[in-house]
Amino acid sequence: MEKSLTRYIWSNTYPQQVWILAIVAASMVPYFLSFDLPKRIVNGPIQGQGFEDLHATQTFGRIAFNLPGLGPVELFQGVQFNRVEMLMALSFVFLALVVLNGAFKFYINTYKGRLGERMLRRIRFQLVDRVLRFPPVYFKRVKSAEIATMIKDEVEPLGGFTGDAFVQPALLGGQALTALGFILLQNVWLGMIALAIVAVQAVVIPRMRRRLLDLGRRRQLTARQLSGRVSEIVEGIHAIRGNDTSNLERADIADRLATIFQIRYDLYQWKFMVKFINNFLAQVTPFLFYAIGGYFALQGRLDIGQLVAVIAAYKDLPGPLKELIDWDQARQDVQVKYAQVVEQFDVDGLLDPKIQAMATGPAGRLSEPLAVAGLLVSDDSGAALLNRVSVTISPDETVAILGPNGSGAEALAEALGRVVWPDGGRITIGGTDLLALPEAVTGRRISYVSSEAYFFHASLRDNLFYALKHAPLSEVNYAGADARRRKRQLVEAQRAGNPAFDLGSDWIDYVAAGASGPDDLVKAIRPVLDAVTISQDIFEFALRAHVDPARHTVLAGRIVEVRQVMRQRLRDAHLGDIVAHFEEDAYNPLATVGENLLFGTLRQSEMTAQTLAAHPYFRKVMQETGLAQDLYVMGMEIAENAVDLFRDLPPDHPFFQQLSFMSADDIPLYEALLQKLQGTTVDKASAADRSRIIRLSFAYIEPRHRFGLLHDALKARIVEARRRFHGGMPADLADKIERHDASKLTASASLMDNVLFGRLSFQEVDTTERIRDIIRAIFIELDLEQQVLSIGLDFDVGSQGRRLTTVQRQKLNLARALLKRSDYFIFNRPLSALDQRAQDRIVMNVMQDLHHDGERPAIVWVLPNAGMSELFDRVLVFDSGKLVENGSFKELSGKNGMFNQLLS
Repeated sequence: MEKSLTRYIWSNTYPQQVWILAIVAASMVPYFLSFDLPKRIVNGPIQGQGFEDLHATQTFGRIAFNLPGLGPVELFQGVQFNRVEMLMALSFVFLALVVLNGAFKFYINTYKGRLGERMLRRIRFQLVDRVLRFPPVYFKRVKSAEIATMIKDEVEPLGGFTGDAFVQPALLGGQALTALGFILLQNVWLGMIALAIVAVQAVVIPRMRRRLLDLGRRRQLTARQLSGRVSEIVEGIHAIRGNDTSNLERADIADRLATIFQIRYDLYQWKFMVKFINNFLAQVTPFLFYAIGGYFALQGRLDIGQLVAVIAAYKDLPGPLKELIDWDQARQDVQVKYAQVVEQFDVDGLLDPKIQAMATGPAGRLSEPLAVAGLLVSDDSGAALLNRVSVTISPDETVAILGPNGSGAEALAEALGRVVWPDGGRITIGGTDLLALPEAVTGRRISYVSSEAYFFHASLRDNLFYALKHAPLSEVNYAGADARRRKRQLVEAQRAGNPAFDLGSDWIDYVAAGASGPDDLVKAIRPVLDAVTISQDIFEFALRAHVDPARHTVLAGRIVEVRQVMRQRLRDAHLGDIVAHFEEDAYNPLATVGENLLFGTLRQSEMTAQTLAAHPYFRKVMQETGLAQDLYVMGMEIAENAVDLFRDLPPDHPFFQQLSFMSADDIPLYEALLQKLQGTTVDKASAADRSRIIRLSFAYIEPRHRFGLLHDALKARIVEARRRFHGGMPADLADKIERHDASKLTASASLMDNVLFGRLSFQEVDTTERIRDIIRAIFIELDLEQQVLSIGLDFDVGSQGRRLTTVQRQKLNLARALLKRSDYFIFNRPLSALDQRAQDRIVMNVMQDLHHDGERPAIVWVLPNAGMSELFDRVLVFDSGKLVENGSFKELSGKNGMFNQLLS
């Protein structure tokens, strides 16, 4: 990377810098005239110079030149104005100069801002580009949060400084020199005074600010370290809680914050001391002007107009000087920041950009053997993980690698997958070093999978198909405003040195996945999902998800058919009572009182149960139907029963799991509330207390809680209140509540709720599992399973895939690699979280899935046990970093070697 920030800025922006410097030079002309004009106004029309006669006039606006060789040239002879007219004309000229100077500043500042943002975009992209090309060992030495902080926060001042790097000293220096030159033209002594003060400021203040730079550097370093430490706390939260070290972490953070506080406090003290001295020097000059300039004016050596002009000019002198000193401090500050960035990102062994060059065409097959010759791999301490290992793997060969942890088996797999770089020896394909091959080849034709599965914060679909997104394979035709926006993006990307790739294009390589397009992609990957036994999990995700009618039109259109088949299937299995279906004019005994009253679902992110209960219309219906009183009385009885039954139980008692409307912590609260509300009617209770009591009624289900509080008359009133609630519902509520309708999909309910269109019984054992098996069988029967899996693929996996279990992450990581249909598959204990039987099953499934229809890619699998090695053509046994046995299962099992020890 370029070591000098100034050279880096100039080399990337010099055409724009030359243009804006020319604009700055042009702006000095009206800037100087704005100093001279007040003197002309005061001396001329105001004091009367040139207007001694009452009817005297002067020429205004004459434009004439005396050109060498041509003599005098007059372009405009001007207009004759009297004293008042001249005053008005010069005043309007002054106003015009103010506007013109403001316009220059507006253009210059806007141009600088745009230039700075382009440079910030450029440097951020280049830093991320370098991160993508870091050697693997570097990622073990740095914290991701520190790198992210540098790219996000620490380089931001560099972008702001880009626009100021050359323009600011030219603009501010030009303004200061213009003002200083004007003062010297009016009076040499006053000019010398201003010059002396300026010299003191220019010498003293930068020297004092050196300590500010050192403190700023220390503040930046400690803040970056704090960011990295917080990231470690977030990543290691389970280790912290599991070892009771949270207070140790608090002490560490408090100590770091104390250090940052002291640095920042010293910084503020020194900063405001410098500011005090600078302001004092700036205010001394007007004092000298008033004293000395006034003395000169009294002696007649300086006229009033000149004194006014000098004072007005000096008012514009401290501002540019102060900003120029600030610019110099900013320059040194950002140079320090830039040097730190260069230090972190200018690393040895950076990948050549050609290795990561984009290739839109298909990668050619790797038909040559994978040859390992004298391979030496060491860890960070220098200990050898592989000691001069040589082996050759044919393109269609299956190889099992065995050995205890640390034997070198994992290190060989990592080297084949380019996760680690050898310290000696070579890995070649067809004579070409593996590290020299472009990623467009290795990333498509070689698949490496380990137990460390990383997923981005996106949908399961995006993470699963991530392995197929190598290049934009389609061109998007934009029109109208989108086309103009895209054109601007391309122009700005070119100016900022960013690639012009279109993220809105379709990047998925359908051919590699065995699909013809997006419509049959889920069907094409289904064998892979079944092979790693993840299909059932995705189906579960889909049952808990909402169905978007706009995206999943087929399933939305057939949901009524699914419901009808579901009801018939339950009747045929004599399970008709296991689900209580929603009916327009009937109370659903398995649903809560609140669900029966609402008879619908709240649309997501638009309204909550609390805001609905507080709505005036809802409260009006409750009062008019008398339900407010009924539910208040019912809630009081629920609270009394719950307190009497559960007050003496420990908080972890399993009975509380069935008590959906109250937790163990709520028992003492409601016990006190019952004493407070004893004998109080609903009208006299406070709004907060009334809400707490009625909330219990809303969550009550008679078959589950069995307090005997729901009689037929109350059920009928709830159904009647429901009818009145939906009958006159205002528009603001109608848009936020989706009523149950047996003839269509309920978009705000889950897929399982849509299929059931009711509530499950609480009395049956394993009810949910039985129902899910029936639902899945129905979807398969109706040829809708692919639609359901597509909904499950929309599941948000969370940050780093943490919404998935470790087993699910490892299965999906394996499936992601299998989708690429590579020539070489390197599996490095990819399923360590699974039990042995599950691993064996998936190994067999993967071997069968990859070797079908004449396809036979090479498979290298570091196995957890020797038993499964019988499925492979060859077995490699490692111990202490060396290859100790090499042969077929039959050959090695007949020897009395290490393989037999592992097999036993």
